[in-house]
Amino acid sequence: MKLLRHRGLCLPCAAVALLVVGAFSAPRATAQTAATTLIPIAVDTAAPIVVNAVKPKPKPLPAGIVKFEGYVMHANTAEITVRATGNDMALQTFALDKNASAKMQQTISQGGYQYGDKVTVLYNAANQVAVKIKGKPSKPL
Repeated sequence: MKLLRHRGLCLPCAAVALLVVGAFSAPRATAQTAATTLIPIAVDTAAPIVVNAVKPKPKPLPAGIVKFEGYVMHANTAEITVRATGNDMALQTFALDKNASAKMQQTISQGGYQYGDKVTVLYNAANQVAVKIKGKPSKPL
């Protein structure tokens, strides 16, 4: 008792404080009812989310065929001169084989490759002859 008065609390005040705290911190009393049945919620499954589409693997080039990517400097039915993409000082001139020459003639009749068109030249590494030219020619002037 002296201890409580020494701390500034009297016995009746401490008892009332304990009752108030106990009343508010006690859980509510609920009525007991029959067991309620829980109805499960039906979950609708959505379509799967595609994170990364499967990309087809590129086909390997035939033996002796090499790829050269760059920008057209000059092109005609006999040859094509291409500047490398990564190295502006690297220029290569490729002679065209019969099939590539026929395809180049069709391209030239529609306007042809202009200076700066991006192309990929597939060529035979042994004799520097272009087998195929991939690229979109720009619109004629």
